[in-house]
Amino acid sequence: MKKNFLIPILLGATAALSLSACNDDISENPLQQEQQTDNLKIDQPNALEKVCYYVDQYWSSNSVLTTSLQNSADTSFMNSQMTKIASLWGRSNPTLRFVNDPSNFNSTYNAISYSTGKIYYGYAIYYDAKNKGGDIVNAMILAHEYGHQLQYIFGLPSVSESTARPNELEADGFAGYYLRRPNGYNQTSFAQIAAAYEFAQSIGDYQTTSSGHHGTPPQRRSAVRLGFLLGQYDLTASAFDYNFFYYYQGVLNGAYKMGKNTQYPEIDAYMSQYMDELRKIQSGEISGEEFKELK
Repeated sequence: MKKNFLIPILLGATAALSLSACNDDISENPLQQEQQTDNLKIDQPNALEKVCYYVDQYWSSNSVLTTSLQNSADTSFMNSQMTKIASLWGRSNPTLRFVNDPSNFNSTYNAISYSTGKIYYGYAIYYDAKNKGGDIVNAMILAHEYGHQLQYIFGLPSVSESTARPNELEADGFAGYYLRRPNGYNQTSFAQIAAAYEFAQSIGDYQTTSSGHHGTPPQRRSAVRLGFLLGQYDLTASAFDYNFFYYYQGVLNGAYKMGKNTQYPEIDAYMSQYMDELRKIQSGEISGEEFKELK
């Protein structure tokens, strides 16, 4: 099982890359493929990670795993962000690898979080995000992908439906939370976060009956806004999940909860002033441009 941050952009990337030292008997099951590659190690910095047959079916046939991006500064930034994100939640780092395709750079426009404790991050999405929105966009995407790691670890989200929407909305919330926290990205200006998210939220979709539905763009904006608001408080992953869905049920079932959150009365008093705003974001009454002007 895997979570895709940009599944609508890159679908069906399958093929075979044969390496002479590899076992030819590779399972066609993606989860088994992940398990089979778990114990492979990189012996030295900047070496390619030997993976039999595929990087996996979600990447092109010519893609390769590597420990680095195109320069050391970018690599250091992503590794340091990975450490800060995991540390924020009291966890050790997952395995972060980068994916490059020398024959088709654009095929790596994706970032994937795997249930086996790995995050694969494509060269193309990294450099497009950096060029269009700066470092904060990649920090946001990485925090979103790590949100899926928290879901794997703690059995989240606590809300389920027939699509991927609760998982993706909560991961957006985790990203907004990380960007605000003082021991995270420490970005207190929501305008900066909103501008970054306008790059990332383009993966929102209106295929509401599809199992891969991630949420509409307005819903995803409201999710990252709610995560940012919850960043006012120091929360565990489970406490974040409880509060996120307490206030976010309106996105999933059409009616915001207005009853008192007696388990977290301080948060409830704070959140009460933002309920109408969240409703207007997710309904589209607050436009994308107005979203960027929120404080």
